Amino acid sequence: MEEKEVKFLDIDPAAIEEKLKASGAHKVGEYFYRRQVFDFPGFPLDKQAAWVRLRDEGERITLTFKQRLGISSNDGKTSDRSMKEAEIIVNDYQKTTDFLLSIGMIYKFYEENKRIRWQKGNIEFDIDTWPKLNPYLEIEAPSWEEISEAEKFLRLDSADQKIFSTNQIYKMNGIDELNYAKITFDGFIKREP
Repeated sequence: MEEKEVKFLDIDPAAIEEKLKASGAHKVGEYFYRRQVFDFPGFPLDKQAAWVRLRDEGERITLTFKQRLGISSNDGKTSDRSMKEAEIIVNDYQKTTDFLLSIGMIYKFYEENKRIRWQKGNIEFDIDTWPKLNPYLEIEAPSWEEISEAEKFLRLDSADQKIFSTNQIYKMNGIDELNYAKITFDGFIKREP
């Protein structure tokens, strides 16, 4: 299924939250996410701009296949066309990890981030904070028209929207996630050669 989501980089979280509140959106919650990203030996999924993500969201655990679509660059300077996403809810982080490893997948890396979620109707607004990155806003909706509406009531310029992964944001900041086994708020741990 095609994911309809855009990002706005280097935002002021307090200003965005004020605009969301004024628009009638409601705050859903604040979350600490931990995720493991998996691939097969040799990273064949990575070569297809795809990955498998196991994410503990606090109140639920998701297993997701994601793939960038319509790629024009990998440096974060231009947006992709969209993202393919297939997600299921699982009930045990460690058992799912064990399952993925038992079918021959390997750890690509472990990451953490913090998220503040707001919602208005069917539109989700996530203010994301990642280690060593400025906060950014994700807007996800069932349609591109609803995303355009959200951009208007938040007074965001659609020319500033990005359609790409956090990996590309890291690359824009001179960090290649594949060089690290762990990316956490406590620090980065380099991948063993």
